[in-house]
Amino acid sequence: MNLPKSLFVVSTVVLTVVLIGVLLFIALRPGGALRTSDPSAVVYEIRQLSELVSVRYLVQKIVGLEEQKSPLGSEKILIIVQARVLGGIDLNQLRPTDVEQRSGGQWLVRLPPARILHVNIDDKQTKVWDRRVTWWTPWVAPNPDLERQARLKATEEIESAAREMGILEDARRNAESTLRALLLGFGIHAVSFSSAT
Repeated sequence: MNLPKSLFVVSTVVLTVVLIGVLLFIALRPGGALRTSDPSAVVYEIRQLSELVSVRYLVQKIVGLEEQKSPLGSEKILIIVQARVLGGIDLNQLRPTDVEQRSGGQWLVRLPPARILHVNIDDKQTKVWDRRVTWWTPWVAPNPDLERQARLKATEEIESAAREMGILEDARRNAESTLRALLLGFGIHAVSFSSAT
């Protein structure tokens, strides 16, 4: 049974509003944790986000690796690797002393440094472009581990490229926006962020 598109949109909007209302009621009800504006309660709510992935980069790298087999020959591999690099902040590191309520309704949150949380190689988009064995001694076998070594090297280069592209700055900025929206939902309107020491 197919619902008309307008009915589907209206149903989705109504369900979303009801869900947001229920979440706000639970969080802000009298006696609720965040109604008291207790910094430790704020820390608890932020830490529920755990590893906050706030940015995702898609990076491609071409990596070559050569292994010298003997003075008479070598083995070379050239692979094209595509990976998703996820950047964000590990909010499990947030301590109760990292959140302060200041005068005038101001809040200060000291965040752990942004970092690369995961590098996931996309096996469907990763291919061996070229593999050559050049030697004059037929008893030397190809190295079955050379592709794995090339992938490890590619992972390091992809992580380095993501850093150069600004993933840590983007992760920090996006994490602050996400946390600002979360805290606004709990009635905290004025928040500033700094780096934890």
